[in-house]
Amino acid sequence: MDLLSGASFQRLESALNAASMRQRVYANNVANVDTPNFKRSDVSFEELLAQEMTGEPGAQLSGFRTDERHIPIGGSWPAPSAQVVTDQSSAINNSRNNVDIDKEMSLLAENQLRYLLFIQQLNHDVKMMRTGLGK
Repeated sequence: MDLLSGASFQRLESALNAASMRQRVYANNVANVDTPNFKRSDVSFEELLAQEMTGEPGAQLSGFRTDERHIPIGGSWPAPSAQVVTDQSSAINNSRNNVDIDKEMSLLAENQLRYLLFIQQLNHDVKMMRTGLGK
């Protein structure tokens, strides 16, 4: 029996992968703060996960709910993969670069806290599994 292959662990793994990807993307934005014509990137994950869970267009098949308070059903669908999105629409200086170093540094700090939260949740879940198995 594979205890770590459940839907919650898959979603947590996807969230950790998204946070890791986000850290690389933000670090790349910071590294290119003075590069002419560089456009900042971001990672889209939470929006894709919300779309998947609410059954919006493009989402996988889910069960019919008679009340919005009911838990959505539809099997253990995999969590979506994070995607890198580049902001081509804005420019904040004369070199047409749109990286704001203050914003990027605050996003890096926020992402670090999010990553640590995911790690704590993973450690807690594994600890509960071990407790349940009596080890």
